[in-house]
Amino acid sequence: MKDSEILASETQRLAENYREIIGLLGEDVEREGLKKTPERVAKSMQFLLKGYQEDAEAVLKSAMFCEEEYKQMVIVKDIDFFSLCEHHLLPFFGKVHIAYIPRNYITGLSKIARVVDIFSRRLQVQERLTLQIKECIHKTLNPLGVMVVIEAQHMCMQMRGVEKQHSMATTSDFTGFFQQAKTREEFMNLIKK
Repeated sequence: MKDSEILASETQRLAENYREIIGLLGEDVEREGLKKTPERVAKSMQFLLKGYQEDAEAVLKSAMFCEEEYKQMVIVKDIDFFSLCEHHLLPFFGKVHIAYIPRNYITGLSKIARVVDIFSRRLQVQERLTLQIKECIHKTLNPLGVMVVIEAQHMCMQMRGVEKQHSMATTSDFTGFFQQAKTREEFMNLIKK
């Protein structure tokens, strides 16, 4: 984590840029409702993009337990996430479903949700987010297989552009035992329940 002086300096620099952007868009940055907006937006962006300051592998390793004999699927489903599309800086959000089959190591279930938070709190595209979550779990836990499915709504498609309010994007990625259709099908059936 950054120390408070560096963070305050970055907040101030961001706020100055947002003040200029608001002015360029035709608003009066000095009017009552907007006076503190540049600083609020700067702090908001720092929170929404805090994943750059965190290490997902370290989070998983902090709760890694070894020598477990369990060799079946461990599933954490319906993990809420919020991210910002790197193309338009508009939100996309939804659910992440993750399964892994332990080889020797298991991890605390909350750490899997934390991995989702870390990667989603960066400028993203859904495809990369899916891949990064899968690769982090695969590299850190060395399981027999990992599968990640993400279902998301994208404000860049709903608020602008094609304006399709009920569209949903689904991505998936998998390794190991999940390359077998039967194992993938079992996971998909379990997350639908």
